[in-house]
Amino acid sequence: MSAQSWGDGPAVYLMHGWGGWSGQLDVFVPPLVGAGFKVVALDAPSHGASGPGVLGRRRALQSEFGDALTAAVRAVGPAYAIVGHSAGSAATAVAVLDGLPTERLVLVAPVADPRTYTRQFAHLMGFRDRVHDGLVRRLEKRSGRQMSHFDLVARATGRTDLPPLLVVHDRKDKEVRYSDGEAISGAWPRAELWTTSGLGHRRILRDPATVTAVVDYLSKAPVTNTAVAENVS
Repeated sequence: MSAQSWGDGPAVYLMHGWGGWSGQLDVFVPPLVGAGFKVVALDAPSHGASGPGVLGRRRALQSEFGDALTAAVRAVGPAYAIVGHSAGSAATAVAVLDGLPTERLVLVAPVADPRTYTRQFAHLMGFRDRVHDGLVRRLEKRSGRQMSHFDLVARATGRTDLPPLLVVHDRKDKEVRYSDGEAISGAWPRAELWTTSGLGHRRILRDPATVTAVVDYLSKAPVTNTAVAENVS
């Protein structure tokens, strides 16, 4: 696994999404370092400068993202906060739900339940239920976890031991539905939702107002004076 770090202070880990790389979150590095944090950005298996995962080159399981993050925290030091994007944010949340300690959490365009997207994929491809169910079984066998393990809403509901969370999501995200972010922020205790409009799935990572909101949140400055932040770009 490849990782880079900058600065000194409490550690903030950056976890990219599926098909991405650590450089997609590099805009967060200077302001976080300037705010007194150590920033650690890692490439998941089969992504960026990291070697192949269990499925080989250019292929990875969501569980590998969480395992890589957990290994990085073990090697580098405790996480003050973790910022994740897309499938990487969902894997980050699962790792935290499984017991990875962190004081704060930021999920950008998070997937609430991957089963929704496997069904959507199967429908688009014209797969029958039998084929879809076989695909899910193979994924579960590879990851060693049931798909329900990645259902963030179900797993967060009723928990009182989870860190404060900022969910960042764009209303017009075409890859991960905005309703996923709403559902997660609604189920997670002590959660806030920062909403944008028109930035989509990836441009949101480089939006100056969003970056400022994330850095302020991790610096314990209030993002907004209400439970839901609205940033319409």
